[in-house]
Amino acid sequence: MATYEEIYGKRVKDFDSDPTLDSSYEGQVWYNSATGTLKSVVSFASWSSSSDALYPAYNTSGFGVQTASVFIAGSYPNYNNNTQEYNGSGFSVGGTYPESRSGIGTAGILTAGLAWGGNSSPEFESQLTNEYNGTSWTNVNNYPITVAFPAGAGTQTAGLGAGGWDYSGPFSAKNTTNEYDGTNWTGSNNLNTARSSLFGGGTQTAAIMAGGDKFTPGTASDNSGACEEYNGTSWTSVNSLPGTTNGAGGRTTNAVQTDFRILSGASGTAFTSPYVKNYEYDGTNWAAGPNYTTARYGAAGSGTGPAAIITGGRTPSYVLTTEEFNKSINTTTAAAWASGGALPSASMRNGAGAGTQTAGLIAGGYAGAATTEAYLYDGSTWTATTDLPQAREGNVGCGTQTAGFSIGGRYPPSSASAVTNIFGGSSWTSAPSLPAATSAMGAFGTTSAAVAAGGSTSFGPANSVTTSYEYNGSSWTAGNSLSTSRNNATGFGIQTAGAIANGYSPGSSSYLSATEEYDGTNYSTGGAMAVASSGARSSGSSQTDAILFSGRSASNNGEQTTFGYDGTAWSTRPSLANNHYQQALSGTASTTTFICGGGPKGSGSPDNVTNTEEFTASTETATASTLTTS
Repeated sequence: MATYEEIYGKRVKDFDSDPTLDSSYEGQVWYNSATGTLKSVVSFASWSSSSDALYPAYNTSGFGVQTASVFIAGSYPNYNNNTQEYNGSGFSVGGTYPESRSGIGTAGILTAGLAWGGNSSPEFESQLTNEYNGTSWTNVNNYPITVAFPAGAGTQTAGLGAGGWDYSGPFSAKNTTNEYDGTNWTGSNNLNTARSSLFGGGTQTAAIMAGGDKFTPGTASDNSGACEEYNGTSWTSVNSLPGTTNGAGGRTTNAVQTDFRILSGASGTAFTSPYVKNYEYDGTNWAAGPNYTTARYGAAGSGTGPAAIITGGRTPSYVLTTEEFNKSINTTTAAAWASGGALPSASMRNGAGAGTQTAGLIAGGYAGAATTEAYLYDGSTWTATTDLPQAREGNVGCGTQTAGFSIGGRYPPSSASAVTNIFGGSSWTSAPSLPAATSAMGAFGTTSAAVAAGGSTSFGPANSVTTSYEYNGSSWTAGNSLSTSRNNATGFGIQTAGAIANGYSPGSSSYLSATEEYDGTNYSTGGAMAVASSGARSSGSSQTDAILFSGRSASNNGEQTTFGYDGTAWSTRPSLANNHYQQALSGTASTTTFICGGGPKGSGSPDNVTNTEEFTASTETATASTLTTS
């Protein structure tokens, strides 16, 4: 028998522990002498949870790659024109689609997308074709026929559309094929089997279409398992799917002909038997891949064979659920919130917070009356520490557990405060006061370089200001103002690269979604969030890497939503388990942070909570496999 060295020209290395793994170890073999095992790094396939979509819908269409996907339109329960962009972590709002439709054909990538056709009530199909540049949609030359639920493949300048259905005279599936050259559509040879709601992918000269509904007259559901390959000229029938399914949603438009994946769909009557099935095609044969978790129909898919995403759909309830598929050497641990230690007191709504997930500080707050209470957090347990010198709520904090601020606020009975205190790890010291008494500000930075902006100078939400102050370690000075007055806002970043986000502006009687970025001198407009809210909190020591969570919106007294910010746009992250409003604490990092206390309705002590929740961002870890002789 040949040895490993004779076959591969190298010896098996002997280690007393597994090495630190990365992609360079893929395919390599070593012997772990401590455990007596032969180890290697091999790729494996798995699904993991990701952030929810912004809008529930089914029969939405997707295109792009896993870390830069676009999902457009769909039904919930009426047709919509929403565009959602996915960045590999969460969803953000994209440019509005020109028509409200479902079952739109798609191809391309986020910055160069192509979409055509679609259906709207009452059974009205479209020829409309649009191109997407990553920001907005532009109308271009029409698709040759009116069609809904076609399959797509290729790029914006070399696209392919095939199949679909048309309700007009009589309702029927289509076998037409059309190619797009970046300007015009041109007819090509027909599919061998006419069908709609089919899965499509690949390129204009090497495409694949599978599954779908043939709409045989008199048949309620006539799903097909047919699979066909396109060579740029004609279609060839190849091995069929293991099971019949239609593919409303679930296309992986950037997959290749030799590594194609179909997701979602249903067998039998729609909604009665939604799939969790995942079929893989290697260019010759189909095989069942690992199932995703949430069975659904009419979900949207995007990505490639080894890196796909599925989102939305019906179970039959509408869902926002998103899952990622990865075939790699890495084990993916999804981002998530988890329960932490409970606060000793429910009096901590709208207090000041500082620190990190394993070294946190909270001080002040409100539950029927302002409090002086202060507590420290070690990542699992809260411990009482020295009280604030003065009872207050609406005070804000930033900094660390051993150098943390309590800035401004309100004190009994209803006066705004200019008092600033600094916590040194065991006790509070007085610092210079704010230039004006203010509560419910947004703050960021450290005790030697901080910013506090906005807020209210009188009791209640009826007043807000645009003022902004800087602290240099010894005094506060007035800086340039915010563009929009706001109270109950939140802040993140450092003094020379920070941001103030969301809040409430009584002048317009509205909750805000706007972000203002600060460069150390001036404020400028940043990205707007999908949910306008006040009383939210944020975490992040960088202007380009932060998360914002909870708060109160016009439609909800206690939001559980979480969003991440990359310096340009906000996108969704996993939601909190509990409702919080004006919670008192967050950390200073975007990857590991926490939140505690608050009130889900914001109306007094009976509503205050003692929950602590800890956030950990998603991680990927290379995983070694033990080799056996079986």
